[in-house]
Amino acid sequence: MSEQPLTDEEHPAQAASAGGVRGALARYRVMAYIVGVGLLALCAAMVLKYAFAEDRYVAIVGPVHGFLYIVYLLTVVDLALKARWSLKGTVLVMLAGVVPLVSFFVERRVTARVRGGSAL
Repeated sequence: MSEQPLTDEEHPAQAASAGGVRGALARYRVMAYIVGVGLLALCAAMVLKYAFAEDRYVAIVGPVHGFLYIVYLLTVVDLALKARWSLKGTVLVMLAGVVPLVSFFVERRVTARVRGGSAL
């Protein structure tokens, strides 16, 4: 008799090596860095606005960061569905794009966990 192939439930590390998860992880990593840099730029623009009365930088960086954060949220949902994350883990990764510098740290941790085959 031929042996049945392992399913994702029986071997989650195999699911992490699947092409869909790898692509979703790559997209997430790119967006995590972009949103992290964008949030730092927004913080700098806010300093310019309140310290030097320069409103134009926030008017440019704010909407761009808002749009990129929405794209970040979509990439998190895509990766969460493909890697079978819990709702709590998904929400925490989504919130990482709100606090300056946190998206960089969370990206490293998520990458290690997804590559290791463990869920969030």
